[in-house]
Amino acid sequence: MMQMETKVHPHDFSLPSSLNASSPPERRGLRRDQVKMMVLDRETGNVVHDKFIQIEKYFNSGDILVLNNSRTIPAILKGTWHRNGKVIGTNIEMRLARKKNDSVWEVLIVATNVKSGDCFKFSETLEANVIGEVFKSPLKLIQFNLQGIDLYNEIYSMGDPIRYEYIHHPWNLDYYQTVFASQPGSVEMPSAGRAFSWELLLKLQQKGVKLAFLQLHTGLSYLLDDEYAHSPEENFEEYSIRQEDMEAIVKAKDSGAKVIAAGTTVVRALETAVINSTTQGWTNLYITSDFKLQVVDGIITGFHEPKASHLDMLSAFVDEIKLLEAYNIAIEQKYLWHEFGDINLIIKMKDGRGQ
Repeated sequence: MMQMETKVHPHDFSLPSSLNASSPPERRGLRRDQVKMMVLDRETGNVVHDKFIQIEKYFNSGDILVLNNSRTIPAILKGTWHRNGKVIGTNIEMRLARKKNDSVWEVLIVATNVKSGDCFKFSETLEANVIGEVFKSPLKLIQFNLQGIDLYNEIYSMGDPIRYEYIHHPWNLDYYQTVFASQPGSVEMPSAGRAFSWELLLKLQQKGVKLAFLQLHTGLSYLLDDEYAHSPEENFEEYSIRQEDMEAIVKAKDSGAKVIAAGTTVVRALETAVINSTTQGWTNLYITSDFKLQVVDGIITGFHEPKASHLDMLSAFVDEIKLLEAYNIAIEQKYLWHEFGDINLIIKMKDGRGQ
């Protein structure tokens, strides 16, 4: 009898639901910088268990920490659905997915049979018309009647942050921000930087660690339908790096210091900037185990769910077998997953500390 070959995803594993962080650390009785941290050696795969507040131990003077200061916007809007002057539905949920220009966005509308020409009214002052479809995607293209700061003001006044099924409480938007977030634009929090407090950043600077900032505005990562799981190549995200910050990063790299990225968004932006020789634009860079990192030496990141494309990127830092062995240890040690969870630092270590 012919046997069917079953293809197993290389980054699949079983994650107990008890390890989903459903509440922010501050609501679990911890400061944001007191979450647990698993340090994974890029070369040996050895693991050290620590607290994030101790991260300065793994930096040397002259190293540079790069942070994404994109600010999370409340990307869920609810409105009334109109067609040809008639009300089709009320309290319809719309999720902002990606900004195309000052008034046009790609969105996920949680309703069926939405057509071009339909109108959604969110308040007395804000409405949007559906102006097209997005190719091979459930996303629609809409045009708001407002733009720029006026549009953001309306979105902030009525929107809610995106939360997934493991979050059981409608936490306020403030919980979805890093302390240094300043540039509105991400529909999901760039969460790797969430654990930093101002106090910890100051502590790093006093050690001689330099800070640099960039923006990469995150797009919508889950389209509520597994059929439409899109790869990073299909997910264009806008990034911007100040010239002086890029020069500081290059200078640190040339001096032999480490460049540590706080999050996959920072890795994506920095590596794209080098490949394309431009400090701003759009990236659909898909980093996998075959990718040779040109800028980034280490990464601060959360724990990612099974089969996530983020795990492909982490495989560029550490052998994927060692990565999954470390994830098994993280599960045994009850590290917490997702944006409100614990931290994973992947770095080359010497005597249990960063080189």
